Amino acid sequence: METNNGNISHNPTGGQSANLKFPVGQQSFEVLRKQDCIYIDKTPYIEQIVKSGNRYFFLGRPRRFGKSLFLSTLQCFFEGKRELFKDTYIDSTDCTWEKHPVLYLDLNIKKYKEKGDLELVLDNLFSGWEKQFDIEKTTDDFSIRFKNIIYGAYKASGDKEVVVLVDEYDKPLVNNLHDQEQFEYYRDKLAEIYSNFKSSAPYLRLVFLTGVSRFAKLSVFSGLNNISDITFQGRYASICGVTEQESVDNFQAGIQRLADKYGTTPREMHDRIKRHYDGYHFSENCPDIYNPFSLMSLMDSEEFMNFWIESGTPSLLWEQLKRFDVDLESILNTECSIRRMQGLDLDTDSPVALFYQTGYLTIKDYDDGIYTLGLPNEEVKQGFMEYLLPHYANIANSDSLLYVRNFVRDLKSGDTEGFMLRLQKMFAKTSYDMEMDSERNLHNALYVFMLLLGLKVKAEYRTSNGRIDLFIATDKYYYIIEIKINQSAQAALDQINSKNYALPFQAEGRRIVKIGVNFSTADRTLSDWLVE
Repeated sequence: METNNGNISHNPTGGQSANLKFPVGQQSFEVLRKQDCIYIDKTPYIEQIVKSGNRYFFLGRPRRFGKSLFLSTLQCFFEGKRELFKDTYIDSTDCTWEKHPVLYLDLNIKKYKEKGDLELVLDNLFSGWEKQFDIEKTTDDFSIRFKNIIYGAYKASGDKEVVVLVDEYDKPLVNNLHDQEQFEYYRDKLAEIYSNFKSSAPYLRLVFLTGVSRFAKLSVFSGLNNISDITFQGRYASICGVTEQESVDNFQAGIQRLADKYGTTPREMHDRIKRHYDGYHFSENCPDIYNPFSLMSLMDSEEFMNFWIESGTPSLLWEQLKRFDVDLESILNTECSIRRMQGLDLDTDSPVALFYQTGYLTIKDYDDGIYTLGLPNEEVKQGFMEYLLPHYANIANSDSLLYVRNFVRDLKSGDTEGFMLRLQKMFAKTSYDMEMDSERNLHNALYVFMLLLGLKVKAEYRTSNGRIDLFIATDKYYYIIEIKINQSAQAALDQINSKNYALPFQAEGRRIVKIGVNFSTADRTLSDWLVE
C-alpha cells in the first residue's frame, strides 16, 4: 500500500531550515503562516474542491489529524486572504480569490455531557454572527436563527454565496454513544440545525463538514443526496496527515537532529520514526500516512513518546468494549467490507467502525472489496494496550511498561514458575468492569498483556485439532497455555496433550513448554497451574 494514487505533493520551501517552528496542535492557518511555522501544503485539495462542481462535502478522520487546520485553510481562502498563501500551490493556479462570507461552526468546544451544552455553543456562535452581519434575532429557535443567519450573511455581503464549515459536526453524538437518551437528544437537535443546508441551498457556495463518522440516520446525510463523502476516496486520501514524500520534503533537518541526539544514522532514525508514527491508510490505494500531531510533537520535543494517544485517552472505546462480547484480537486484526467500517451509530452491533474511525485501526490491505484492518503503528499499539491493561489487571496506569519487564525476563529465560507467580499476583483482587466469568474477557486481558510484552503472541491459536488459548514465542521457547475457568489445571493440561497442540512446533528446535491453568472467578485470579 505504498502507491500515492496520484496525490498531489507540493514543497514550496524545501523545509530544510533548522530554525523552522513545528506547530504542535496549531489549528489556525493564519497564525501558522504569520508565525513562520512549517506548513505541509494541502492547498492542492482546495483546488480540487472548488473546481469539483460539488457544494456539499464530508470528511471523516481521527482526532488531531489536521481536520481543523484544513477547515481553517479553507476559511482563509474563501475570505480572500491571498497574502497568507504566498509560495503555496494554490497561489500559482487560476483559482479565483473572490471573497465570501464564512460561517465556521466549531463543535469541538464542549464535551456535551449536559443537555444544554449544545445550546450554549450555538447561542455564542449565532450571537456573534448576528452582530457581524447586522441580523435581528427574532426567535429563540436555533434552526430558524441559523436559517436567518445564512440568508442575512448572503444579503449583507452583496448576494455573495455563504461558505459553511462545520468542525467535528458529530462531537455531541460520538461523546454519547453509551447514553441512548443523550444521543437521541443531540441527534434531534443537530438534525434541526443541519436541515438548513438543503433549504438554504440557493444561498450557499460550499458546506464542508468534518468529524469522526458518517451517522447515516442523521438528516444531513439522508436529506442531502448529493453530499460528497470523500472519507474513503483515493484522490483525497492524503488531505490530512503527512505522506512519506512530505516528510522527506519538510523534516530532513529534524531527522538529522534526532539522529545526532540518539547516536544513529538519519536512515535508521527515519525507520524508527516510521515504525512509531506512520502506517495510516484511508483508502485501498492510499500511501502511508504519518500521524501529523505525533510527528510535529516529536520534531518539537525531540523525544519519542505516545503523543497522540496521551492527548485523549480512549475511554469511549473502553465503554464500547464493555457493551459487546468481543474477541479483542479478532477486532484488532479483522477483515470487513467498507460498509462495516462506515457503520457507526447508536445501534451498531460491533465496535469495528468505532475503532477504525477513531484511529485505533487502519487499513492494512485490500482485496476485491474486502479490507484488512490492524493497528497502524507502535504508538497506537503501545499506548492503547497500556491504557487497557489497568482495566483488566491489578496495576496502576503509570506502571504498565515497567511492570511487564520482569515478565519478559522470565519468559526469555524459561522461568515459567516466576512468570506464573507474577501473573497470579497481577490478577489478584482485580476489580473488573466486565464479568470475569466470561472466558472471552480473560483471554482479552491476557492478549493485551502479552502484546505489551513485545513478544510473538496469539490468542486462540488455530491448529488442526483445535485452538490453543494462548501461544507465546521467544527466541528459545514456545509456550502453549490452556486456560480453564472454575475447573482444574490438570484438565487444561490434559487438553493440551489430548489435542496434541505441541505437534506443529516440535521440528522447529525451540523448547516447548506446556502450561495448564485454572482461573477462579471466586478469587478473581489464577488458582493453580501445572507445567510440563
